[in-house]
Amino acid sequence: MNNDSSARIAAGLREWLRTAPAGSRLPSTRFLVAQHQASPVTVQRALRELAQAGLVETRPGVGTFARSVRAARPADYGWQTAALRSPRARPRPASAAMRDAPNDVIALHSGYPDRELLPERLVRSALTRAARGVSALSRPPAVGLPELQAWFAHELGESGLDSISSPAASDVIVLPGSQSGLSSIFRALVPGGQPLLMESPTYWGAIAAAAHADVRVVPVPSDAHGPDPAELDRAFDETGGRVFYAQPTWANPTGAQWSSARAAEVLDVVRARKAFLVEDDWAHDFGIAATPRPVAAHDDAGHVVYVRSLTKSVSPALRVAAVIARGPARERILADRSADSMYVSGVLQAAALDVVTQPAWQTHLRGVRQQLRDRRDLLVRSLGEHAPQAHLDAVPTGGLNLWVRLPDATDLDLLAERCERAGLLVAPGNEWFPAEPAGAYLRLNYSGPNPSAFARGARILGEALDRP
Repeated sequence: MNNDSSARIAAGLREWLRTAPAGSRLPSTRFLVAQHQASPVTVQRALRELAQAGLVETRPGVGTFARSVRAARPADYGWQTAALRSPRARPRPASAAMRDAPNDVIALHSGYPDRELLPERLVRSALTRAARGVSALSRPPAVGLPELQAWFAHELGESGLDSISSPAASDVIVLPGSQSGLSSIFRALVPGGQPLLMESPTYWGAIAAAAHADVRVVPVPSDAHGPDPAELDRAFDETGGRVFYAQPTWANPTGAQWSSARAAEVLDVVRARKAFLVEDDWAHDFGIAATPRPVAAHDDAGHVVYVRSLTKSVSPALRVAAVIARGPARERILADRSADSMYVSGVLQAAALDVVTQPAWQTHLRGVRQQLRDRRDLLVRSLGEHAPQAHLDAVPTGGLNLWVRLPDATDLDLLAERCERAGLLVAPGNEWFPAEPAGAYLRLNYSGPNPSAFARGARILGEALDRP
């Protein structure tokens, strides 16, 4: 029997239910089979449809019964307004980068790499082994598995100039993703209502975390080379701030990577001000034509609080990251983490450690580097050919995104709407600015699915920009 038969049976039962009192028992499956000359599977499909609609309920071993249907009335949640009062921070709308996209849409908006850029085989094998190990049934230390702490410390130490300033495993706190880590860092290091200096533009999630930490964000302008050290020094001086958040390696959204000289200048300013640099090394594994140069690798006095995540490079399902901090700053961050989540799943930690310590991990990263290069170059060419109005100040040497400047008069919301109607999702740049946007920008992700559609996506963008 086909779905038409089950629909016919369901329609007949709906008619019967309209006049049946609540609690009435429906005819048995055997009776319905005989009545409709249908198979038991077809009858069960019809009953399941009615149950999903909330019209009947099945009691195993007893039968199926009509449910009482309450008259619909609007819910009144007005009392919550008085109970909750005004929020500390106004809720921010969900980022355009977090939207799910149908398969038939060209997705240049997302902040995550496509599945084919992930080490799928390594992740599946690692999860299987982790589920069979002791981590599946034990509570890990609050600071993280010692082996994973040591791996994060070693990775940062490998980037340094000498072993004297290399971090120790005990400096590492494992996090359930870097987003929660940023929230803890801001709460721990910046008193409520006090200033937090931030690159502008910068990661929208950091702006959201700062808002929920109830701190006052002070934008520091940044370009394709990073922030101007003189502007940073002036911002410290004018605000009395003691914490600066930045992404020195392939910043999201600009793709900027600080030069060694720029990093040294910024670190000198931070040291002179007896302040902290919160270094978000989110794109460490996504180098294309350059290697990562963490600023934290050259800090030996606890001025740099370093955050590194494996979520994007290993798997979005393995939300594992780490913060490396020293001295009282580490203790404050750990205290906040302990109050917030106590510890990170040992299974996820074990699986992440398994992946990044396999010999195949480095082979995978080399392959990703070439794929990102090809995707980046394809999107750059496509924009140059089909959307020359989208200006690119610099081609990033790593990361996942292009940051393009549009004509000043561009209505970003209208542009995004036009693109979406034509089958293209883009991320307007407004949400990457802690204050007023410095211009009309788009962040375009070249690591998403279906790179063969980049040319068509660029054509849609160009046509949308040409419309009055």
